[in-house]
Amino acid sequence: GLFVWHLKNTGIRQVPCQFVHLCRVANGSLITFQYFNFLKRMYVTQHNKDLSQQAKPKSDSVASPFRELQQLDQEKKVIHKIRPIPSVHQPLSETSSRNELREMKSVAEIEGSVAPVRAEAKEDRQWKEMKLRLDDLPGILARLSKIKLTALVVSTASAGFAMAPVPFDLTCFLLASLGTGLASCAANSINQFFEVPFDSNMNRTKNRPLVRGQLSPLLAVCFAASCGVPGIALLTLGVNPLTGALGAFNIFLYTCCYTPMKRMSIANTWVGAVVGAIPPVMGWTAATGSLDAGALLLGGILYSWQFPHFNALSWGLREDYSRGGYCMMSVTHPGLCRRVALRHCLALIGLSTVAPVLNITTWTFPIISLPINLYISYLGFRFYRDADRSSSRKLFFCSLWHLPMLLLVMFTCKKSFLEKEDKGDLLGGNHGRAMEIRLP
Repeated sequence: GLFVWHLKNTGIRQVPCQFVHLCRVANGSLITFQYFNFLKRMYVTQHNKDLSQQAKPKSDSVASPFRELQQLDQEKKVIHKIRPIPSVHQPLSETSSRNELREMKSVAEIEGSVAPVRAEAKEDRQWKEMKLRLDDLPGILARLSKIKLTALVVSTASAGFAMAPVPFDLTCFLLASLGTGLASCAANSINQFFEVPFDSNMNRTKNRPLVRGQLSPLLAVCFAASCGVPGIALLTLGVNPLTGALGAFNIFLYTCCYTPMKRMSIANTWVGAVVGAIPPVMGWTAATGSLDAGALLLGGILYSWQFPHFNALSWGLREDYSRGGYCMMSVTHPGLCRRVALRHCLALIGLSTVAPVLNITTWTFPIISLPINLYISYLGFRFYRDADRSSSRKLFFCSLWHLPMLLLVMFTCKKSFLEKEDKGDLLGGNHGRAMEIRLP
């Protein structure tokens, strides 16, 4: 009994040790799961050779991409044609020879047509040196000076000269128009010289001469100087110093203030409106030699007209102005852009009413100009309400014919110089009579 009890106690104590020892032996001697899979794969590959993996033969050396392109080009040149069935009347030898000749000619023609196309494509990819021809120089300089904008500036200056209450002097008129045009060409050329890196990002201005390299910057600066210096000298010496000073101030304002402000603040629109309002004032001062209320009124009309004109234009060019980095109301303050355009459309009605009060036109001018002023105000309201491309386009095109028509109506309703002179004499005579009555 004591022996059995001793065996039981020693067996129970040694069970954990024996279990651990058994696990170690199993790990060392028994088949694991990975080893079983290995034996399975070996069996499959030995008894079923179709299921075994076969190594692919090593490919030849990899051809360069240039050779691949050449092979593709050669493959494209090969044209497979179905030979037509020869007619019954002609012998087989003649038909086969003729078909072969036709095929040879067609292949030669196709290869000849493909070759110049590829040559043109290669030439387009390469950089080219722009050569300036004398025949193309007038057109390039016209685009450099923005000839259409210059024509508008000269026409507004001519309107200011014609509205002046003095006898018309043809020589002074021609000198003033020529000097104003030269000053405008100089200002526009300098403006394009400064804005080359920004114009290249805009679809509207990417084809300008300096951006495309049709003209060197040195030649552009020389052209601006050859226009600006004679223009200011002509206005100063040929017309009067006041007009020359206004022309020089306008060039400075456009190139040194308006141009850099376009990338800094939306105030550039108001500065640009002042630049556009000075030419009619220059025409008035060229005729009279002084700054009168009529000159300020003409400048005010041009100042207000530019806001619906430019704001409507810039509304359709918001993407371009954003890419070019310009700070415009249409981009940063779209609501203000529409409100300012509407305000100045209504201001044109008020300025037209002030003209007879200042004794510049008769009272028929505000009445006749009221329909066109109301129409542009209506389009300004549509632009303010709808704020889309259609309304902005209508307002812009209306402004193109509104200004010349308004100035034409203003000129036809202008008070003649003789009426003002007679009125002045009448006032002088009444004053003399009053003095005579007062004298004892």
